[in-house]
Amino acid sequence: MSKKSRHKIIKDIILSTDITSQDMLLNILTDKGFDVTQATLSRDIKEMKVVKAPTSKGGYAYQLSETFNTGLPVIEENTSLSAYGFVNIEFSGQLAVIKTRPGYAMAIAGEIDNKAARTILGTVAGDDTILLIPRENVNREDVVASLSVIIPNIQ
Repeated sequence: MSKKSRHKIIKDIILSTDITSQDMLLNILTDKGFDVTQATLSRDIKEMKVVKAPTSKGGYAYQLSETFNTGLPVIEENTSLSAYGFVNIEFSGQLAVIKTRPGYAMAIAGEIDNKAARTILGTVAGDDTILLIPRENVNREDVVASLSVIIPNIQ
């Protein structure tokens, strides 16, 4: 089955079921006949800008970024998801840790990996934290400057 049909099914599943983990989503896709790996599903989640957000039941579940409502300001169409989800950045030696709103770290890390590869070697993302690994001989100012293209409100 095609990527487009897989994305449609993922969207339908997220809209109809409280999906609390990638494993849960992967199992549902497998039950529906999709032969998909965890890595492919992770890429799909990034591409679709799926976020993990609080539910009315007190837990967290995957939601499409354009449909979830937390009472926070609505993201305008021309506003970067990274700008909205970014909280702060702190450095420890050459490494940096970026804090995000819950559920935004994977999408922001994906954007950093795609758009700042000249200065950033790679990222590791959790739910609300990103470990940022700069390339050799890249200083903090260069890191912040390269991220400012993606995250305009970074300091």
